[in-house]
Amino acid sequence: MENKTAHTTAENEAHNEAISQEKKAKKKKKRLVIMGGIGTVILVIILAAWISSLGHENTDNAQIDSIITPVRTIVAGFVTDIKFTDNQQVKKGEVLVIIDSSDYVARVLQAEAALESAKAQLELSKSGEVTAGLNANASVLTSQAAKENIATAKARLDKDEKDMARLEKMLKDGATTPQQYESVKAEYETARAQHEMMTKQYEASSAQATGAQSQAEGQKSQIALSTALVKQREAELSLAKTQLQNTIITAPFDGIISKKSVEVGQYMQVGSPLCSAVDFKHLYVTANFKETQIEEMKPGQDVDIKVDAFPKTHIKGKLESFGGATGARFSLLPPDNSSGNFVKITQRVPVKISITDFPKEMTGLIIPGLSVIVDVKTK
Repeated sequence: MENKTAHTTAENEAHNEAISQEKKAKKKKKRLVIMGGIGTVILVIILAAWISSLGHENTDNAQIDSIITPVRTIVAGFVTDIKFTDNQQVKKGEVLVIIDSSDYVARVLQAEAALESAKAQLELSKSGEVTAGLNANASVLTSQAAKENIATAKARLDKDEKDMARLEKMLKDGATTPQQYESVKAEYETARAQHEMMTKQYEASSAQATGAQSQAEGQKSQIALSTALVKQREAELSLAKTQLQNTIITAPFDGIISKKSVEVGQYMQVGSPLCSAVDFKHLYVTANFKETQIEEMKPGQDVDIKVDAFPKTHIKGKLESFGGATGARFSLLPPDNSSGNFVKITQRVPVKISITDFPKEMTGLIIPGLSVIVDVKTK
């Protein structure tokens, strides 16, 4: 009886051992299947990531950029009014700051008076030119008349000279009286004196005509000088008006005004900073790609832009241009690899990406300096 019981117990133990081994084998097989599945999933993920990376280049070394313009004074003066608050959105041409304009109004009035005086001087010069021209013409006519009188006096002198010579011969022959000869001789002397007087008058009138013509030419030069003075006064007036206009400082473009650094009553020198204007309507992205990434990148390629601050917002863009040098070259102290020990470092190339599809609801929220991730589709 005891042997039978022992035999049964041994059979049970063997059976149980077999069941246990079978369970272990199943568990091991199941574990291998699970591990194989996990490995397959990981491999698929890696393969999918590798395939998706083909034709793409991305970087998180990128940020939103824009035009940031310091708004400065163009004229000096006391600030009388400020029309904006810090971080206010403004439109192009909107008044920001007003500077006391009393001095500049006076300068405009002075410039206007100086211009009127110069114009009056110009009119006076033109009138003087007309008068000088008339005098010159009159002197020329007088000189011509004197020249004609010389010809008349010369003809009379020649006639009297011939008459005197004839009577002198007749007197020697006794064919005339001394009284007749003396009378003709007196007429000859009168004609000669008259001819000499006419010659001197012509010389004087000719000199006077030359002087009058020179004076007329001088008046033309005076007109040119007066015309130049008028232009100078017009330029001074234009400058004075421009300075007066510059006492009202306006926004250079649509954007946000920040970094306010002016108060009412403050005296501002020329070029003093008032604030900074940020153009939020023409945002773009500056991305710094590794030099090993740019081989397939070209201007015009589509870009996906993801903003870190707004992960649900996706922006479309296009690769616009590459920087003229690497970021290291633009640094304050560019590295000099020709001296000391050289350690090769992968350089970064700045790339400008224009935004082609910007969500309007994000205007004023997406601002320069925000970090972004860009993905360039190279194929």
